[in-house]
Amino acid sequence: MESTSTQEATVEQAVELGLRADEFEMVKEILGRTPNFTETAVYSVMWSEHCSYKNSIFWLKQLPKEGPHMLVKAGEENAGLVDIGGGLGCVFKIESHNHPSALEPYQGAATGVGGINRDIFTMGARPIAQLNSLRFGNIEKDRTKWLVKGVVKGIGDYGNSFGIPIVGGEVFFDESYNTNPLVNAFSAGIMDPKKVISATSAGPGNPVFIVGSSTGKDGIAGAAFASKDITEESANDLPSVQVGDPFMEKLLLEATMELAETDAIVGMQDMGAAGITCSSCEMSAAGENVGMDIHLDKVPTRQDNMQPYEILLSESQERMLIVVQKGKEHVVKEIFDKWDLHAEEIGVVTEGGQVRYFMDGELVGDVPAESLVLGGGAPVYQREYTEPAYYNEYKKFDIESIEQPEDLKEVAFQLLQYPNIASKRWVYEQYDSMVGTKNMVTNAPSDAALVNIKGTNRALAMTVDCNSRYVNADPEVGTMIAVSEAARNIACSGGVPSAITNCLNFGNPYNPESYWQFVGAIKGMSAACLKFETPVTGGNVSFYNQTVKDGQEIPVFPTPTIGMIGLLEDKDKKMTLDFKQKGDLIFIIGQSHNDINSSEYLATYHGVKASPAPYFDLEEEYQMHQVLRGLIDDRLINAAHDVADGGLFVTLTEMSMPRELGFDIVTDSEIREDAFLFGEGQGRVVVSVDENSEDEFIERMAGSNVSFTLLGHVTKGKMMIDDEHFGFIQEAKGLFDNALAKHLEN
Repeated sequence: MESTSTQEATVEQAVELGLRADEFEMVKEILGRTPNFTETAVYSVMWSEHCSYKNSIFWLKQLPKEGPHMLVKAGEENAGLVDIGGGLGCVFKIESHNHPSALEPYQGAATGVGGINRDIFTMGARPIAQLNSLRFGNIEKDRTKWLVKGVVKGIGDYGNSFGIPIVGGEVFFDESYNTNPLVNAFSAGIMDPKKVISATSAGPGNPVFIVGSSTGKDGIAGAAFASKDITEESANDLPSVQVGDPFMEKLLLEATMELAETDAIVGMQDMGAAGITCSSCEMSAAGENVGMDIHLDKVPTRQDNMQPYEILLSESQERMLIVVQKGKEHVVKEIFDKWDLHAEEIGVVTEGGQVRYFMDGELVGDVPAESLVLGGGAPVYQREYTEPAYYNEYKKFDIESIEQPEDLKEVAFQLLQYPNIASKRWVYEQYDSMVGTKNMVTNAPSDAALVNIKGTNRALAMTVDCNSRYVNADPEVGTMIAVSEAARNIACSGGVPSAITNCLNFGNPYNPESYWQFVGAIKGMSAACLKFETPVTGGNVSFYNQTVKDGQEIPVFPTPTIGMIGLLEDKDKKMTLDFKQKGDLIFIIGQSHNDINSSEYLATYHGVKASPAPYFDLEEEYQMHQVLRGLIDDRLINAAHDVADGGLFVTLTEMSMPRELGFDIVTDSEIREDAFLFGEGQGRVVVSVDENSEDEFIERMAGSNVSFTLLGHVTKGKMMIDDEHFGFIQEAKGLFDNALAKHLEN
């Protein structure tokens, strides 16, 4: 009797697995026959949005990929690689784990951290730092509190156990994320670029090994699950959520690093989305006219009687596929035995492009690798997109429709306690930021995370940024701002931006309005990346971030998270954001505007959601960065912090808190006071200047084309605005530091 695995599949089964009916016809045409159930399962996961990028690849190819520091371009390997000088390269990438985290926040977030770190070390780089970008719904909701606590604990437990410091990140709250939170994890590692391990197969006759954990039923069809809407029935998809083991991953890291120093490896790939299927097909397709024969019965499993499709599609964590030089099998075995890990020979590289799967000697799948991957036979779609009606409605906003509050001090202190402004201390105190002793900003905060490159005088600067409220208001401008803010954070820290990775979180690509947001974001990202010479090294696209309620799609704010790497050439010139001493002069570099568009002040204090993106000019922004870096290089300033969420008041308060200093400033009479203090117009940085450097600073700024204004001076702890006492920094710090915990613990 023919097994279920090898029976011809029906179109109903194909649709249930996630293929469209017309795609099932495409598969039949490729194979020249009707696929069996196992083969259909393979196509369903490899042609899912999560693996094939079928609805986004056309636009992703428009992103700039060339840059002065590029060593490995987007799509060539598991992650991007940039030159950081001294014969070293930095491997870095950001990826999402949104859908699993919505259902099981602890494991969803933990395995997101594990997966992104494997992408780094499978290339032969040792991870040195992690960041994350998190989005949640209304913080007053019990479900949001459950999600925040689970996600943060999952990230902390996995990262801390794995031994890689979490050095920065961002947390943002908005009701659009009530059902569908976003969990974007970033990892960076350092390596000798000459020793890159490629995710490629080669050499017919070379053995294929699976290494690491055994394979279970957790995470089966996780990639297909990540390519669907979240509904009230999604809880039934819990097997799609993977289970992580950070201690196993630590062993896998050390074994891989040891193996990387041998000549036994031909190629290696992490088993993330789609598990063995993805690794075997992508590695084969990346090689030249090679395939694989894989014997699924040789795969170590942790559950009995697993079906072929279950073994193929399992996304069990802490596993990798390795093509080994024939005759060097013992090298792999000895190293993995030493670390007490599985290293089982499960197949062989073959000539020709077919990947064949066997179970107990029976052929259960026979597919051309090329037909399953990006740039091969996987479908590519250009979706329709239409400008939503709200876009022009938002543009009608007039600042004069908002009455300025009488008591701006009360507003200011409320702002400091809003979840999007308040200190994220409750979150980062659960993370180990010091393990590995490379973090340079624990006691002296900078706008970007700074990570020491040991044995050199250089440091890596890294940041993740995206204000999704701006992107929702104007996808093109909002995404330009996201790239620019990342570059600004690196510039404020003394670094030079190098390249970006992105995590593109959007709604349903079949919804023309959601797709319009996606296309706008790509256009904005391209423009800003070209300006800053920060090519896109890769990342991922996460569609279907929405909930369907009563037949209505409710998408999250469009969230193109930008992870940026930069280089600080001289660690002695790192710039921190804290005011240094009483009496220093405070200047703002960049032009202030009568603008409260899309600010936290407008959206949360006034409850006005409909307004355009804040003021932004890409050329002005770029010129300001160049001037700022010159000031840092020549030691003309002693603190720098960008004006971002919450506006100038929040910037000044954050600069005052580390040393419990304060500020005495004067507002601009030509700009509304609330706009001057709380507006989020872009392209501005606050700096402090020692009185001894004042003349040289003013001369330098006057010779540039960049606007600058003297705001006032640093005080001993008072907050003074226009001669009015706004309060004491100690009081502000207490509210700022404890607000998030109060929201979450009540």
